[in-house]
Amino acid sequence: MVRGRGRRVLHGSTHSGDFALLLIRLLLALVFIAHGWNHIFGGGRIAGTARWFESLGMRPGIMHAWAASLTELGGGALMALGLLTPLAGAAMAGVMTVAFVTNHMRNGFFIFRPGEGYEYVLTLAVVAIAVGGLGGGRWSLDWAADIFTGGWPQMILAAALGIGGGLAQLVVFWRPKAKATPSE
Repeated sequence: MVRGRGRRVLHGSTHSGDFALLLIRLLLALVFIAHGWNHIFGGGRIAGTARWFESLGMRPGIMHAWAASLTELGGGALMALGLLTPLAGAAMAGVMTVAFVTNHMRNGFFIFRPGEGYEYVLTLAVVAIAVGGLGGGRWSLDWAADIFTGGWPQMILAAALGIGGGLAQLVVFWRPKAKATPSE
């Protein structure tokens, strides 16, 4: 990193790093906003999402359906704007931590495996944490306000709040059904 005007900036005099960061932020935002929107308004709507969350062991399902959906929408909007970027990354990482544990971890790495593996949610979580650590770049509201311009403390914040928050949610609310034991 090179310092300029008292702020950290990505290498390059053409701002290509800032443009690349903008593209990543916008892609993350699109993915999360689309998922949040779909959970509320698509297919089975919020009631269907709640039933799905219940089937995964997240109880009460309706509360978690709303929490996840609004977190995806809000985190996506913040990420798109580059506003409070480490917190946006934490929100995304938290949702993906819960998805990883409740639905994807047991299915192996590849997403094309039956039940969908965890490569997709792992990638989204790690990229969200990394962007949280980098900050929003020059083309962000964080840059304009001279806040969250990148660094290890921001990455640690995004990881700790995201992963820690997701794990805390699981400890408090996740009650998966016990596997049936074969009778002898």
